[in-house]
Amino acid sequence: MSAPIAPIEYTRVREIRGPLLVVADVEGVGWDEVGEIRLGSGEVRHGVVIEVERDLAVVEVLEGTGGIGAAGVRVAFSGSPMRIPVGEGWLGRICNGRGEPLDGGPPILSERTQAIAGEPINPASRAAPSEAVLTGVSAIDGLATLVRGQKLPIFSVGGLPHLDLAAQIAAQARAAEEPFAVVFAAIGITHADAAEVGAALAARGATGDLVVLLNTADDPLVERIVTPQIALTIAEDLAFECERHVLVVMADLTSWCEALREVAAGRGEIPSRRGYPGHLYSDLASLLERAGRIKGRPGSITQVPVLTMPAGDINHPVPDTVGYITEGQLVLSPELHAAGIYPPLDALGSLSRLMRLGAGPGRTREDHLELAAQIYALAAEARRASELAEVLGEDALSSSERTRLEFAAAMNAELLAQGRDEDRTLEETLERGWRIVSRLPRAELTMLSTAALDAHYAGVGGERGRGGGAMTVRTGVER
Repeated sequence: MSAPIAPIEYTRVREIRGPLLVVADVEGVGWDEVGEIRLGSGEVRHGVVIEVERDLAVVEVLEGTGGIGAAGVRVAFSGSPMRIPVGEGWLGRICNGRGEPLDGGPPILSERTQAIAGEPINPASRAAPSEAVLTGVSAIDGLATLVRGQKLPIFSVGGLPHLDLAAQIAAQARAAEEPFAVVFAAIGITHADAAEVGAALAARGATGDLVVLLNTADDPLVERIVTPQIALTIAEDLAFECERHVLVVMADLTSWCEALREVAAGRGEIPSRRGYPGHLYSDLASLLERAGRIKGRPGSITQVPVLTMPAGDINHPVPDTVGYITEGQLVLSPELHAAGIYPPLDALGSLSRLMRLGAGPGRTREDHLELAAQIYALAAEARRASELAEVLGEDALSSSERTRLEFAAAMNAELLAQGRDEDRTLEETLERGWRIVSRLPRAELTMLSTAALDAHYAGVGGERGRGGGAMTVRTGVER
């Protein structure tokens, strides 16, 4: 057997621009190839080819270009894109953004490897998302149910507890009686936030169904770009080869987009809207469209990406673009946060467009969709009453409008608000929902069917107090 041919090493570095290395006089080098960069000191770094023009190759250096000089550098290209080992060996591990262990354990090894670039699921092969992924968070499970195979982003602003919520979802999420796993990718977070995430996920990590990738703000820029790609590659294998339902939580996707912008500027690309590259939409779609289910295969990938909106602008290029690709959004409210409500979910600003595919009869509970619709309707009426009170004063409101304001306060306090480590069952969430809607007379609960109302009031002994009075229900007649 002949010995393997050693790769050709190139020594002419023409330019160093930010995280980019421009190598000259190359031959036969292609896009996405992995390169090994050897410095004169003996240090080895790694890079990915992002552009080739004539005899020039532009290489993104994963560990950054700090300390690299143009002299004494040797670059060898592998001839293949960046690949990682895949399999269940990732479960229970904590790694950096490149997949290198941070938990003191051995490197992840496997006979199988997969390119991290991945591909969106072919639309012709997609199965419709179905069945709920329960998070233990009432605001999500009750009003904007997450469905297996869905992409449901969290829209937030700086200073809100979006990372706490993301970690809580990752710690508590579950699928009924089926193999499940969570991949948590932290993108550009601080060391303090990384420590909090680690503490919040410690219990789940001990169960052996969690993978954590931590890319901190002081890690190299290019590592930030590959972190979600590595997370999704791990998830795809766990889902479609190991037959698990996988939840991928990515926070903060805005940091990933900022890294794309910086690299694009380093390449000299003509900027588009607000300085972001023109390919921002396709880059985001290449990540987000890797979620879903495949016909004839049991696993699924569900995504909850978190993104912060600069200055709270929902029309900013990042949230605006993500909103076109995903199936709904969970919007966090600064006003609710200031009022001490956690999670500060704006119920009327949030929406899960696939909720009807995963909730309701035969999936969660018969009355789930009806109850959620009733809560939304009353919350909308409460918001109108609140706006009227701001103009005319609360004394000018009718008794019905005051009741709506009382409902909104009860919804915030009894349904939406919960502890950061409080894991509620769906049954508890729906019972809390019934408790707040039952503050109103039965005749005003127009979104609930007679069967649902009869079943509820029969279950609570036929009595429900409201506003100091009492309402007794017999054969559907209010007295």
